[in-house]
Amino acid sequence: MKILRRKGRFIAWTLLVFQVLGIISAVDAIVSTRTDQGAVAWTISLLAAPVVAVPAYWVFGRSRFEGYIEARRLNQGEFYRARRQVMNSLKPLQVSFEGRHPHWRAVMGLSDAALLQGNRVELLVDGQATFDSIEAGIRAARDYVLVQFYIFRDDGLGQRLADAMLDRAAAGVNVILLYDEVGSSDLDGDFLARLRAGGIHVSAFNTTQGWRNQFQLNFRNHRKIVVVDGETAWIGGHNVGDEYLGLDPELAPWRDTHVRLQGPVVQQAQGVIASDWFWARRELLMDELNWVPRTVPDGDTPAVVVATGPADPLETAGMFFVHALNSAERRIWITAPYFVPDEAVVKALMLATLRGVEVRILLPGVTDSLPTKLAAYHYVDLLEQSDVAFYRFERGFLHQKVVLVDDEVASIGTHNFDNRSFRLNFEVATVVYDRGFATQVESMLERDFSNATRIQAGHFDQAPWYWRFGVRLSRLLAPIL
Repeated sequence: MKILRRKGRFIAWTLLVFQVLGIISAVDAIVSTRTDQGAVAWTISLLAAPVVAVPAYWVFGRSRFEGYIEARRLNQGEFYRARRQVMNSLKPLQVSFEGRHPHWRAVMGLSDAALLQGNRVELLVDGQATFDSIEAGIRAARDYVLVQFYIFRDDGLGQRLADAMLDRAAAGVNVILLYDEVGSSDLDGDFLARLRAGGIHVSAFNTTQGWRNQFQLNFRNHRKIVVVDGETAWIGGHNVGDEYLGLDPELAPWRDTHVRLQGPVVQQAQGVIASDWFWARRELLMDELNWVPRTVPDGDTPAVVVATGPADPLETAGMFFVHALNSAERRIWITAPYFVPDEAVVKALMLATLRGVEVRILLPGVTDSLPTKLAAYHYVDLLEQSDVAFYRFERGFLHQKVVLVDDEVASIGTHNFDNRSFRLNFEVATVVYDRGFATQVESMLERDFSNATRIQAGHFDQAPWYWRFGVRLSRLLAPIL
């Protein structure tokens, strides 16, 4: 009996502690959760089922990345002073807003980056073209190489890029590799030790560093950027893994898109890596890099690198895409492997069709995430009533993140159309304002649509009940998908 009474007291005290923690956590959710819906959902869960909800809240409930901005301030403003110097050097190359698409002023305000002239932007379609270009760029490096990927695998492609980086490091070139510890969780110590022994500076993004940040497990650095000598940069959807070359039979062929950048916009790209490296290692790269902006001969493509993340004071990613959608006058074409938009995006797409804008959204047929695929079909069912045309890609796995607005604006980067990219991930995109480049993107997407099937109206209602139930259930996971 004594043992039973002790167990009863232990259970009672445990439940009491969790109830108190639930109340404290609910107060925190009310104060800090960014959306009303999220605050209500977390508060109810924390008060009704604290044993389950409290641990979940402190892992998945945080919407702000703590410490990123504070880390810069601890350096006595040196980072900000260096950043201002870079921005001032780019001012003479800023493109005038006069006569331009009206949404650009808001874009510049959101991203804190200017639309720059004097660039050359090359479209790289699929993995072979992308990694041939990146490897050639790394092997041609004279001074430094900055490499940042969400996923970096120790496989054929990973070894290929590692060899290129080690070759340059052996020649005295400064080589830096930054990876996300969640996306690259299968990187083993021997691979990293080989890179470090060869003179490469390697670091994880270190999301959870600092005692206040131990529960920041739901944030990811999803960026994919390579910069060589401050003169050339690569940004897009590819990670480093054999599957991105179409070598995974279950997902082949792999459809993805990158861009190669030359010109002053490269300084913006390397500024993003420098900022992330400072968080990861508390090392300021500004004095070690080339910050002299150089226009490219015959480079007449205006572009800007837009970096977004959970440390931003505003929800930069979501606001950027909502504003772009609201500014469309003729068409909006979107390709996204993960399409789980929030209410603001849904309304922007609906309003676009009411204005007579052609809205096409290309989704993957094959997927690497069943819950995300199922959740997407909730929005297909919702938006097809507003004449949004959905297509299912039938030739392998679609992973590219491309948006085309009207005949002039194209975005290619790492953003998916989901809550994770809009609120939880560090992301980056190259936004190009140029009719010639937009025409290239249009041709590329036309080929993709030719390899897709239109999802017919009523598809959801005609599906089996268990599939429709799976869609509804997956939709509830939208905040963390």
